[in-house]
Amino acid sequence: MKNCIATFGYAMVFFMASVFTCYVRAQEKPFRIGIIGLDTSHSPSFAAQINDPSNAYGCRVIAAYVGGSPDIPSSVNRLDQYTKQVRDSLGVEIVSSIEELCKKIDGVLLESVDGRPHLEQVKPVLNAKKPVFIDKPMAGSLTEVIEIFRLAKEAGVPCWSSSSLRYSPGIASVRTDPEFGGVMGCDAWSPCPLEEHHPDLYWYGIHGVETLFTVMGPGCETVQRVQTNDFEHVAGVWKDGRIGTFRGIRGGKADYGCFVYGAKKIGPGGSYTGYGPLVEEIVKFFKTGKPPVSPEETIEIYAFMTAADESKKRGGAQVSIREVIERAGKR
Repeated sequence: MKNCIATFGYAMVFFMASVFTCYVRAQEKPFRIGIIGLDTSHSPSFAAQINDPSNAYGCRVIAAYVGGSPDIPSSVNRLDQYTKQVRDSLGVEIVSSIEELCKKIDGVLLESVDGRPHLEQVKPVLNAKKPVFIDKPMAGSLTEVIEIFRLAKEAGVPCWSSSSLRYSPGIASVRTDPEFGGVMGCDAWSPCPLEEHHPDLYWYGIHGVETLFTVMGPGCETVQRVQTNDFEHVAGVWKDGRIGTFRGIRGGKADYGCFVYGAKKIGPGGSYTGYGPLVEEIVKFFKTGKPPVSPEETIEIYAFMTAADESKKRGGAQVSIREVIERAGKR
């Protein structure tokens, strides 16, 4: 009998502890996320993954500011579709200003497909002290990228940017993969359509360039570029003598990927697997307040792409990354 009573007692204690744990979890408020910009597929896709209860992220997208750029067709033509999707299918509230958005949320996804308004759009977010992830392209110029990071540091607000390619399995791990035994070089590629309002590689080439830096790491010193109608080829020389290249594709089959030259192995470094891994990093960022990519590396990535444009202007001449950063920082 005593054993039965003891067993029953333990069961009751376990049951009450479980009930209490469930109660506490029910009382915990989710981290509230707001979206700026509903003119990219990233907005409904990210929101759907974050709000999916099966993911148990502890975050929820609750509000969005529509935004949009009237001089970019791919922005204007998608606003209605994506606004309806996040509002009607995901239950996200649509607000009339970024300032109003900031009053309702704990963190921001700046998703506007056009990089040019990002600097002005992020200012009220930083003033409201809300941590922010800025989707690609981070801005419309290297000067604006540097200024965003300067303002974020001044405000003491965590801020970062990344292409989803950075976190694709087989790309994210190459730098530390013992099978490769250290990266000696890398050839990365991605689609590279151009958009007249942005530096050539910012619009879509950013995916392949971010792949290149994910594998190689920062430390690129010079850049040279060759361009034809259907292709881009940009070669970077790193401070330790390693060479990394980006190939941008506008003709034939367009895809994402990289080929890695390691100390022990030469082979493919993985391919694109969707938005999921990036969304998980964003959620982790909102929970910890720690950006997973440093401002210095992101600035170098945009300097690489800006230097590619400068190389094009100089007929394919070699351009210094430091020179490009210093000039942009003085503007």
